[in-house]
Amino acid sequence: MEPKPRRQPLRIVVPSRNDPLLRELTEGIGGPLGRHTAPGIVTPGFFTVERVLILLTTAAALLAVLVKMPCRTGGWTAPTHFYQACYSDWPVLFDSRGLAQGVFPFLTPDAAFEYPVLLGLLAGAVALLVPDGGSQERALAYFDINAVLAVLAWIGTVIATMRMANRRPWDAAMVALAPAMILSVFINWDIWAVLLAALGMLAFARSRPVLAGVLLGLGAALKLYPVLILGAVLVLALRTGRLRPAFQAAGAAAAAWLVVNVPFMVADFTGWKFFLTFTGERPAGYSSVWFAWNVLAERWGQPQADSGFINFWAYFLFAAACAGIALLGLAAPSRPRLAQLAFLIVAAFILSNKVYSPQFVLWLIPLVALARPRWRDFLIWQFFEVLHWWAIWMYLGAQTSGGSAQNNIDAAYYVWAVAGHVLATAWLMSQVVRDILVPARDPVRRLNIDDPQGGPFDHAPDRFRLRRRISGTAAGEAGTQTSTPREAGTP
Repeated sequence: MEPKPRRQPLRIVVPSRNDPLLRELTEGIGGPLGRHTAPGIVTPGFFTVERVLILLTTAAALLAVLVKMPCRTGGWTAPTHFYQACYSDWPVLFDSRGLAQGVFPFLTPDAAFEYPVLLGLLAGAVALLVPDGGSQERALAYFDINAVLAVLAWIGTVIATMRMANRRPWDAAMVALAPAMILSVFINWDIWAVLLAALGMLAFARSRPVLAGVLLGLGAALKLYPVLILGAVLVLALRTGRLRPAFQAAGAAAAAWLVVNVPFMVADFTGWKFFLTFTGERPAGYSSVWFAWNVLAERWGQPQADSGFINFWAYFLFAAACAGIALLGLAAPSRPRLAQLAFLIVAAFILSNKVYSPQFVLWLIPLVALARPRWRDFLIWQFFEVLHWWAIWMYLGAQTSGGSAQNNIDAAYYVWAVAGHVLATAWLMSQVVRDILVPARDPVRRLNIDDPQGGPFDHAPDRFRLRRRISGTAAGEAGTQTSTPREAGTP
């Protein structure tokens, strides 16, 4: 009996070979990596993929600090911090929510805080690290401590994305170098929810659904969106008939969220529910489609949408989008990847929600890197997100601070910037939908790769699939996992 041949390690995907845009851009510096190299097999020495990604993230973090330098040196005062595009919630909330005076959210009686419990505890814990001094010095120290911790969370998100990407670790460079990440990571604490969402997906990719649920539940105690990833898990569980991982993840997520929230619900229910009350009663938030609609309605002399109207239609449209995504996942010719469905769900939530803060773009960046790892598409989307990022500060300078007219942006241009963000995100969603309908387009599915983030669903056969024919099915059948084109430049 002949011994079985030893399995060779898989080569990692080389961006300069695989990505059409990068392949063209590298022509000026010698072209793509040569055919006789063996990335993933030959020892790279000190500069492993992980270490290079950490170095890239560190360099990007220094650029993020430079963006905030005008406020670090001159202070966070309105409207200057808008016009200099260096606004951050951290020093503003440090003063306005009493953190500088020792208020600890959810622990200090009668201290209202408009964020979920875990985020409030994080904000209060960091305030305890601020040394004594003048008010401006303490606000700066609060920003700096939060910024250092945010960079660590950013690096953790990059590494988690890299380890989920299987043979495509360089896709995590999108998370490390995203322009919108550089511009928005120091606005609020969203990067911590992004980290927990990425770690939860990594745990699920490694077939540890209980740990994944715990991490996603903790993420939901910071920001709501990580729990939406469980919707993608549920769709794949229905399609494969493997319901147990979905129940385990959902149960663990609920338990983790309850462990964090129940003590504060019991101790001070009014303070605990302030976040929910504030969210339900607030009007349309800046940069949402609802706010843009109200701006146009005001200019056209039409009635504006109130919070009740917006709440109903925001929930209705998101529910309708989720139903459509579920139908897509159950009827597609090949089972979609977890990251593809998760991206579509979170993007639908962002587009239909009554609030779109500039830092919400962070939620999507790791999901885009996993769902649609093509640099051309990514940079087109980022271009419009950066335009929106700049427009919102110019608009806020006029609306909230009475800034001088020559520094302001007209409402019409601001609405166009919001429309650009919305249309670019919707276009990226359409690209992911096309990849689902025509799996041969999916850059991830090469050489029998199925779903690197799927964990227990990876290479699982279909047990339930809607037989309804949808556009692109015939083309998609030609590109299933069992018959995919060879990747350029790979063995």
